[in-house]
Amino acid sequence: MLRVTRSPRGACPMYDVDNQQFDACLPQVAKSVRITCLHDAQVFARRWVIRDKDPALKALVRCLEKARSAESSARALQELRSALDSRGLLPRATTT
Repeated sequence: MLRVTRSPRGACPMYDVDNQQFDACLPQVAKSVRITCLHDAQVFARRWVIRDKDPALKALVRCLEKARSAESSARALQELRSALDSRGLLPRATTT
């Protein structure tokens, strides 16, 4: 079941499947970033693509930008999270 939640800032809603909020790190940056909604994920992914010119990341950004429904948003967020995890950019506390 999907439910809409508001980010703490009230900036954008997030379609929540199993609490999709997570922390992520950019390569070579020590501080993590909290991803609370689709918009946060889009901004993070765009900045990540600027740092790494990987074509797979560009495809991920396109997927995030095309997400229009709750289901596609949740799928895109999960793809972002798995891409981060495969590159070791998720802090250890959120990978469980």
